[in-house]
Amino acid sequence: MHLPKAELHLHIEGTLEPELAFALAGRNGVDLPYADTEELRTAYLFDGLQSFLDLYYALMAVLRTEDDFAELADAYLARAAAQGVRHAEIFFDPQAHTDRGVPIGTVVEGLGRALGRSEETHGISTQLIMCFLRDRSAESALETLEAAKPYLHRISAVGLDSAEAGHPPAKFREVYAAATALGLRKVAHAGEEGPPEYIREALDVLGVERVDHGLRCMEDPELVDRLVSERIPLTLCPLSNVRLRAVDTLEDHPLPAMMAAGLLCTVNSDDPAYFGGYAGDNFQAVHEALGLDREQLRTLARNSFEAAFLDHDEERRARYLSEVETYAFD
Repeated sequence: MHLPKAELHLHIEGTLEPELAFALAGRNGVDLPYADTEELRTAYLFDGLQSFLDLYYALMAVLRTEDDFAELADAYLARAAAQGVRHAEIFFDPQAHTDRGVPIGTVVEGLGRALGRSEETHGISTQLIMCFLRDRSAESALETLEAAKPYLHRISAVGLDSAEAGHPPAKFREVYAAATALGLRKVAHAGEEGPPEYIREALDVLGVERVDHGLRCMEDPELVDRLVSERIPLTLCPLSNVRLRAVDTLEDHPLPAMMAAGLLCTVNSDDPAYFGGYAGDNFQAVHEALGLDREQLRTLARNSFEAAFLDHDEERRARYLSEVETYAFD
């Protein structure tokens, strides 16, 4: 679906398609434990978040050089542009790379090369969000933020991702305070597999401006009321929720109820190479499975631009919103 939209929940490492994984493996002399791309694709079946993360981190071994990261980002941006994405705020996981000997500068400069030319090449404005791995120590997160300081001109915000269960947001209080002092925006994954209380902690302890996922807020009516009254955006990822068993089927997804409750919902792809679809695919899927009509889809697209970190360029935001309003569905 080519409806103009912003993508606000996208892990660049999760856009590594099997074909590119094999190409980079060959270029970098990395042996993959799969015979070919089809065998690798069959491994993209998960019984939960951890089984996905195991494969996700293993495949990162093929990413070694600035060129690799630039090629990865360029491939994503081309696919996103073909599905109507006009603005993308892209997550990356520096610890997953530095832990295997790839310097943070290699990652940021490689991604930055692709993002720097994205508007000219793909018609997409971009921002970069550096995520901390919540299943690593708080000290590791602080070390990562320190290592990122020479590259903050390329980084707009910090985030928190990876295995949620047992790793409450409050664990990262200190690094988020440090990020605030550096002028960085703040988001965090919460309420995907973790309880509603993790969403509250992300808001109250970390001071996040957007909640990534936030699916389980529906278990707490008072929390829903707060999210509605404070207009806190939720970056939902429907196809991801099905693949990782957060919901049984797409038809069971609470998105319609969340919209009816007045929540500021957005639809995103999360890790599209692994979860079966990019941003436009997710819009098409909720249209078909949940019966969302054209105006509801337009609302989701409008929400995405309203939730984007475009405060420094309201003229651009207004231009994107105008594209949403004038879009003619097929």
